[in-house]
Amino acid sequence: MLFDYEKSEPIENYKLMSQTIIPRPIAWIVTEHNGVVNVAPFSYFTGLSSKPPTMVVSIGHKSDGSPKDTLKNLRETKRCTLCMVTPKHLEMMHFSSKEMDAAQSEAETFDIPLTTVVEGYPPMVEGAPAAFFCDYYQEVALDGSKTVPVILQIRYQVVDDACIVDKEHLTIDCETLARVGKSYALLGEVLDAPKIP
Repeated sequence: MLFDYEKSEPIENYKLMSQTIIPRPIAWIVTEHNGVVNVAPFSYFTGLSSKPPTMVVSIGHKSDGSPKDTLKNLRETKRCTLCMVTPKHLEMMHFSSKEMDAAQSEAETFDIPLTTVVEGYPPMVEGAPAAFFCDYYQEVALDGSKTVPVILQIRYQVVDDACIVDKEHLTIDCETLARVGKSYALLGEVLDAPKIP
């Protein structure tokens, strides 16, 4: 079946993309502004480049059309902490996607434990297998889009020691959640890469 994205509605495009571009890692982004810690998940997220070390996350708007708190805070403070999500965080992470007033903290509302690791950056979620401490790099303008792709530059990263299976070769193995359509998933079976002749 052939789908013409110019003729289909944005919600149909979203359904097609979110169920076939899979799995999508979840970026649990922590920002802080005026003493309020915002913790919100995003699944339109991926690594972009290793030089400069960057990631991109697409951030939508609230139901009233105003920028989500994560985007507003990033524009103001220029910093965030991005945490990967484990199965034990599933419920807290899912609850934190709820639209809330900017003066409310998801960390307080949903009892999300936080810990400060890098001075000058928002705290990370306790127990996250990996966290990236990032600076706002730039936005990408998409004509007519309701989402704003934001490029983040990685300044520091924390990896749980338990996830580093080989320190000499820097081999990391973490069980992190991904988004598949409306559901969540784990990576499952890992296949070895075939040797190129």
